[in-house]
Amino acid sequence: MKKIFASLLIAGCAQWAWADGLKSLEDFMKTARSGSASFTQTVTAPPRDGQAARSKTSSGQFDFQRPGRFRFVYQKPFEQTIVADGRTLWLYDADLNQVTQRAQEQALGSTPAALVASAPDLAALRGDFTLESAPDEGGLQWVLATPKASGSQLRSVRVGLDGARLAVLDIEDSFGQHSVIRFADMQLNPQLPTGTFSFKVPAGADVLRQ
Repeated sequence: MKKIFASLLIAGCAQWAWADGLKSLEDFMKTARSGSASFTQTVTAPPRDGQAARSKTSSGQFDFQRPGRFRFVYQKPFEQTIVADGRTLWLYDADLNQVTQRAQEQALGSTPAALVASAPDLAALRGDFTLESAPDEGGLQWVLATPKASGSQLRSVRVGLDGARLAVLDIEDSFGQHSVIRFADMQLNPQLPTGTFSFKVPAGADVLRQ
């Protein structure tokens, strides 16, 4: 009887220890109506033909305003800008001088961006994802988000939070590619410049509509 009680107690303690992840995500979504941070992204492709997996690292600036607006500006090693203005998702490749334009509602759904900026609250997020608290790791609280939609290109996202601040997005897609985005100097609810989430097609750029 004592062993059974001890096992239940340990299991209960483990659940409490993991409960902070969802609470931190809920706090982030409640308190962070906007945000700004620098980021570093490392993308690792799965190994092929016996070769070791290869990683590529990029960095830049990230801003968001909930619900539905965000901006990723990749500065190194290649210039690329992704903007969601609330209606349209824009992707600009500076090297190709090419813009891809998509309807935002169709493009974002079950994506990492929904976790950060698109969903207005945790209840809305649960419409697209199954959310589970995960064990604390590296001084962060974690949530495992799994898309509900069948055929999603996204397999899972682990969200790492430092209290009510977003710290890491650990993303795995259906092709086995692994992407980790680490945010630094996250400022919550800053006064963002007018036009942060506006996009103007650069002169001479080709526009692809999807």
